[in-house]
Amino acid sequence: MTLLLTGVSKFRLLVWPRCVDYCIWFIAEIFLRGRHFELKAMNSEISSEELILTDTEPNATDPRIAFAVKLGQALHRFGTSTHRLEEMMNLVLQKLGLDGQFFVTPTGIFASFGSPEEHRTSLIRVESTEVDLGKLALLDKLVNQVIKGELSVAEGAVEIETVLTSPPRYGAWLTTICFALASGSSARFLGGGWREVLVTTVSGLIVGGLALLMGRFKHTDRVFEPIGAMVSAFVAVWVAQYLQPFSVYIGTLSGLIVLIPGLTVTTAIRELVTRNLISGTARLMGALLLFFQIGFGVALGWKIGRLFSAASMVGKPLALPYWTLWIALTISPLCFAVLFRAMPRELIWIMLSCWLSFSGARWGALWLGPELGVCVGAILIGAWSNLYSRLSRKPAAITMVPGMMLLVPGSIGFGSLASFIEKDVVSAVETAFSMILVAVALVTGLLIANVIMPPRKIL
Repeated sequence: MTLLLTGVSKFRLLVWPRCVDYCIWFIAEIFLRGRHFELKAMNSEISSEELILTDTEPNATDPRIAFAVKLGQALHRFGTSTHRLEEMMNLVLQKLGLDGQFFVTPTGIFASFGSPEEHRTSLIRVESTEVDLGKLALLDKLVNQVIKGELSVAEGAVEIETVLTSPPRYGAWLTTICFALASGSSARFLGGGWREVLVTTVSGLIVGGLALLMGRFKHTDRVFEPIGAMVSAFVAVWVAQYLQPFSVYIGTLSGLIVLIPGLTVTTAIRELVTRNLISGTARLMGALLLFFQIGFGVALGWKIGRLFSAASMVGKPLALPYWTLWIALTISPLCFAVLFRAMPRELIWIMLSCWLSFSGARWGALWLGPELGVCVGAILIGAWSNLYSRLSRKPAAITMVPGMMLLVPGSIGFGSLASFIEKDVVSAVETAFSMILVAVALVTGLLIANVIMPPRKIL
């Protein structure tokens, strides 16, 4: 009996705890293995759901996305304003059945595709833009063909690349000559005589040659505007000692008129009015900085010119006959068509738009004054461009941009800079305010024109 009790005691002390431990381990192992298979099944279900959700979203290789990104980049490159570009791209996404958004700045594009929870965003850096009305018309036609199903999105992307890589419509020498003719015509618009017209034509030719030469290199291209302004100012001061009477102010301004960012200021004001605040502010600050660069070049050119010439800076030009104004109104639209690379068959319509804008501004100045009279010219050019777009099914910018060149307040902005250079601060501030007033009047006129003749196309 004693031996039996001793064996039971040893079993309870040594064997029983081990049996309990093994049972607990066995039960825990069964529970954990069951939980593992349950979690694995849940993960498989989640993965399947994610796979199904991903398959319903556009993937990164979707040809529609490639087409939309290339189109946005091309339209931005060829001078489409921010509000028009965003509206155009959102319409294209809707027609292609894509869920996404475009956010545009003067130097870049943010393109986002997919639902808000699954956005895929692309950032496209745009270094420089140029107004090319001919390629803009080709892109507009291409978009219509893709939307109508005449071309697939893959074929459309190839065609966009073809447009991007195609050579300029007009040669370098013809563009340079148009620089010269545009400068000479602007001298007549500003009230210059035959001396000013002749000298500014030569200055414009020199500036055009500099644009051709310096545009080939990245670093020289960034200092083209101040150097061109310096050359124009120096030529005007140096020639003034041989040709009298001669207006140095008109000679300088007309020689560099192509460099003045009046169109940029107007575009910036329009973007601000249409609530594109970031793009409008950035573009306006860029235009103001360019004005300061040109002002620096003019001040330096005048200073260097006075070292070689003792001629008076103030001179009253001899008036030209009135009929010469219409010669300038015939030459300048042709120059604008070449500089903006419009198609040759659009020349007659561009010329008509320039005549309308100039005549409207003249009539408006008689009724409302020179600043607010620009609004009348803007209404005429805006309504005419929208009508042209409706009838021809082409972008309204083809006729609107050249016509606006006779209305933009670039020359007024230069007058403000010239007053600052001469340390006439009060006159400079008054002139700067006039520039902003003219730009606002111009934008208001274009908005009123959209009410009178609603546009059918976005571009």
